[in-house]
Amino acid sequence: MSPGKRETPPRGRPFQKGNAGRRLGSRNRTTVVAEALLRNEELELVRKAIEMAKAGDAPMLKFLLDRILPKVRPVRIDLPPIDHASDAVDAVGAIIEAVGTGRIAPNEGLALATLVATYARTINDAKVELRLDDIETRQKEIQDALQNLKLR
Repeated sequence: MSPGKRETPPRGRPFQKGNAGRRLGSRNRTTVVAEALLRNEELELVRKAIEMAKAGDAPMLKFLLDRILPKVRPVRIDLPPIDHASDAVDAVGAIIEAVGTGRIAPNEGLALATLVATYARTINDAKVELRLDDIETRQKEIQDALQNLKLR
């Protein structure tokens, strides 16, 4: 090795041949011991944490609220108007662009895209229902006209 250069460790598995390391799914010894010590104490610990928060322990209050309350923030992106189901394509494109540029989180984009898709389906369903009503009205008019012709 030349002076001034450090030898880098080999890439890949850091174990010697024949030693595959810890089995998949096996748990860290420290975690297992901690869980054993806390077993059957969960309820008492939660009660104590609530007491501390009620007594004015701000960090404990924040800790509890962070785990209890969902992290929801308003999402603001400009979507094109959706007057027809086909307009949903542009709206979903705007959502994807907002996710891609980091203006909204992927889960927020998914929620918005789901809303847009539901709205587009509702528009389609309403149009189909109107068309069906129109067809049924015309069919009734045709049947009535045929009935009148038969009576003459």
